[in-house]
Amino acid sequence: MYELTIELNANSKRPLYEQIYEHIKTEIRKGRLSYGEKLPSTRALSKHLEVSRSTVELAYEQLLSEGYLESEPCRGYFVAQIEELYQLTKVKQMVRVEESDKKAFYRFDFTPNGVDLNSFPYNVWRKLSKDILIDDRTELFRSGDSQGEYGFRNAICNYLYQARGVRCTPEQIVVGAGSDYILMLLSVILDKTHRIAFEDPTYKQAYRVLSSMGYETVSVPVDKNGMRVNILEKEDADIAYVTPSHQYPTGIVMPMKRRLELLRWANAKERRYIIEDDYDSEFRYKGKPIPALQGYDSLEKVIYLGTFSKSIAPAIRLSYMVLPIPLLEEFREGFRFIHSTVSKVDQLIVQKFIEEGYYERHLNKTRALYKSRHDILIDALKPLLSRCKISGEHAGVHLLLRFKDDSSEADLIEKAKKAGICVYGMSQYRITKKREPATILLGYANMPEEDIKEAVADLISCWS
Repeated sequence: MYELTIELNANSKRPLYEQIYEHIKTEIRKGRLSYGEKLPSTRALSKHLEVSRSTVELAYEQLLSEGYLESEPCRGYFVAQIEELYQLTKVKQMVRVEESDKKAFYRFDFTPNGVDLNSFPYNVWRKLSKDILIDDRTELFRSGDSQGEYGFRNAICNYLYQARGVRCTPEQIVVGAGSDYILMLLSVILDKTHRIAFEDPTYKQAYRVLSSMGYETVSVPVDKNGMRVNILEKEDADIAYVTPSHQYPTGIVMPMKRRLELLRWANAKERRYIIEDDYDSEFRYKGKPIPALQGYDSLEKVIYLGTFSKSIAPAIRLSYMVLPIPLLEEFREGFRFIHSTVSKVDQLIVQKFIEEGYYERHLNKTRALYKSRHDILIDALKPLLSRCKISGEHAGVHLLLRFKDDSSEADLIEKAKKAGICVYGMSQYRITKKREPATILLGYANMPEEDIKEAVADLISCWS
């Protein structure tokens, strides 16, 4: 039996099981662990490394799933035959080098779509996963409800009512793998005769998805209160796509007066709807959040969209929509045969995550983390305030720098790029191009506090 000597770094950002996994995989690929070699038992290795047995089990399970190890009942773990994996491994290495080169080009990335994955509740997630899969539950692997599992939809329903004032039943919720899928499913339910009005600037991914599905679109400018309803009324549109709780990308919070105007527009004609994308309402740092627009909808006009990608992790790929009753009936009559794209196991994990209070604790933790980074970013930007104005702060995970001088947005981005810093211009979120003061988006969710300070200092230097 091969004796494993692994130097584990308890202070590393990488979990211990990943360190064990990487060490054994490297030993196998370099030939130092040969085919048929027996590895220590999980109990023996955990005792030797002074880690929990579950940590070693996770590492072995990953190696088993990737074909580096084989397990024989009552005998243990053995190194697998991997000659046929060498070509695949080389391809993977090439991809990884390309990706790392791309990341290495920028020392700092102020992406407005970032999420702090270091705060992901790995231990809780492992516990819930293990609890769910500890018994042989064959029903978990059968095809489930096409709208998503009822228990999960009920958990979402309760959360939405308490946190966002959304009034719905579990029957109105449809679960899908990511916001793109939800929009594509919605486009199947709605007929293509609809004309969709988008805020300008807007969340371009939603615009691209719905445009590609064959819908005619129109752009409506936003002012300090959000989408301008007086201009919307002049357009021949019957669906308005809005982000009222934190307009993307301007950060505007639509006040109640404008929300009621938008609802009046929708109520004026049959088959008019509002798509309310509530993508990051969990993160607000000043005052109380305004309840969702859907909560004020008495005539079944609002299609509410939500996601766990921002609040938990992008890879969760778990989003949902709340359908008004008329559209729910159309979905059930004509499209119930379309199966849910999220596994029952993942749905049950997130259901327990919500029901057992972990989601609330995770939100409180990340909200405090983002608030700290938000404050540090604003403080670091003070030397620039003679040239620009900060807006869109106090909510979400990005803010805007609006330059008051004749600075060129493209020039600012290029200078930052030469300094190894990736920033984002407002122009890339516009549907119709227009001359306007240079505006830069700075996201802070996935940037450590020291990186924020260093990156902003470098921006001030290269922009001066």
